[in-house]
Amino acid sequence: MIAFSWQGLRTSAIAARLGCHMQTVRERIERFNAEGLVGLGDRPGAGREPRLTEVERGCVIALARSAPPGRPVRDGAGDLVADDQSGPAQWTLDSLTAAARAQGIVIARSQVRRILLTEKVRRRHTRSWSESTDPQFTPKGPKSSASTPTRRPAPR
Repeated sequence: MIAFSWQGLRTSAIAARLGCHMQTVRERIERFNAEGLVGLGDRPGAGREPRLTEVERGCVIALARSAPPGRPVRDGAGDLVADDQSGPAQWTLDSLTAAARAQGIVIARSQVRRILLTEKVRRRHTRSWSESTDPQFTPKGPKSSASTPTRRPAPR
């Protein structure tokens, strides 16, 4: 635009060559005249600036993917033992929010939920205590056939 205006082309001719509106050409030339090359750059967009940095968002995601401190795991003897008896056994939105705040991240429960939904991170993991140590325990197998209904029909 600026080069065309230096060549002496009118605003309508510049707009026709570039496929934009004449008012856009006028505004850009005025900004160039007032601010120089800096005036041709993009201006900040509308809306609120993100309150959390990408590092803080990454900490929340890493926290949700980690094992909760109160999660029981089997030790060498086969007993369930948790690292921190007072900690949560599984991550909930409240426990994730509290853990993030303990790390110095000022965040609300709704923000944690929004971050996890955006990143498609599951906050609930399979329970380690649902596995049996009984040697005669046999886990449930697949359905006997594809026609077997998954639920019993409701009584009529």
